[in-house]
Amino acid sequence: MDIDFMRFVDRKLGVPICFMLSCIHALGKIFKKPEFIKTPKKILFIELSEMGSMVLAYPLFKKTKELFPETELYFLTFKENRYAIDILDVIPRENVITISTINFISFLSSTVSAMWKLRMKKMSIAIDMEFFARFTTILSYLGGAKNRIGFFRYHNEGLYKGNFQTHKVAMNPHIHIAFNYLNLIYAFTSSQKDVPLTKKPIEEKDIIIPKLKTSEVAKKNILSKLKNINKHIVNAKKIILLNPNASDKIPLRRWPTENYIELTKLLLKHEGVFIVITGIKSEKRDSDMICDNVNSKRCINFAGKTTFSELIDLYNVSDILITNDSGPTHFSTMTDLKTFVFFGPETPDLYSPLGENGRVFYADYTCSPCVSAFNQKRSACNNNKCLKSISVEEVYREVKKVIG
Repeated sequence: MDIDFMRFVDRKLGVPICFMLSCIHALGKIFKKPEFIKTPKKILFIELSEMGSMVLAYPLFKKTKELFPETELYFLTFKENRYAIDILDVIPRENVITISTINFISFLSSTVSAMWKLRMKKMSIAIDMEFFARFTTILSYLGGAKNRIGFFRYHNEGLYKGNFQTHKVAMNPHIHIAFNYLNLIYAFTSSQKDVPLTKKPIEEKDIIIPKLKTSEVAKKNILSKLKNINKHIVNAKKIILLNPNASDKIPLRRWPTENYIELTKLLLKHEGVFIVITGIKSEKRDSDMICDNVNSKRCINFAGKTTFSELIDLYNVSDILITNDSGPTHFSTMTDLKTFVFFGPETPDLYSPLGENGRVFYADYTCSPCVSAFNQKRSACNNNKCLKSISVEEVYREVKKVIG
């Protein structure tokens, strides 16, 4: 389904439903006080749309397992994103519940099915990882979880999502998203007298980055795929990946295609450097444009030719990734790949890649960031000068240091 249509539904239907459930919750508290569970048997995480956020939430999953080692973990996400949580290997695959977004009918039917499954499994806690989406908040309530943890607006204007959470966490726009996610589980272990949750110092040791290793067989298979396009890839001194895409959700995050073309030409002047352009099948147009303009056999169009697991294999046989702010930024941190990422409409203060292998380019314009959780990642910007101002020469200069 179209992302703008989903936002429209979330606003038009979500607001009255959240208000109705808030009333029901308030009436219920008159007759029975909310039950605060001390030892949860089953914990549900809800994150529907952001694949990269699942990597940033890895410390949350590990901390939850550390605090509640006997608890069974579940995850609810959109069907097209489930492979992202599967590859992290923190939630049993049979405990991942999905919602289809192929069309509105399948969306409704799979949503009802998901809620029914959740009620049958009797969740102790539902942790809503979405910042201000009403749909996930509604699911946490209708799914039957006795305790519901999520981000709450408190005195912030707009983005109303009801008042039926049992543990309300303040979303802090001044700390990294990984720490915001950790606050969700800390809220459960905090005193309910604290307002807002969570009152706790930041601890860097809690930020854990998983490492995804690739078998030698898998490496040979992905190199074989590349070899079918250009047999000389086996002689490559450096394999540099380009991800010129940023999904259709926030097209403003794209560094100009002409910049990628100019950068590719500069990089190919280095002997033994091969450029591999990645992306999904629907993003092949930009990849074609780069390859056509570069006109070099050492520039390989690989868009739409890998599965998600093969993409991780590709990261493990490559040396450098140059990418827009998108999912690959975060998945690459789980390998030894050196990653260069462009930020502009979103801030690296919140979404920079974890670990030491990431290098951020950010022009720090006064209008940036212009997309955030507080505006449902929509911007009025009609010209992303913040990204266009990041010069090809600046990027090339930094990448060249890694090429050697």
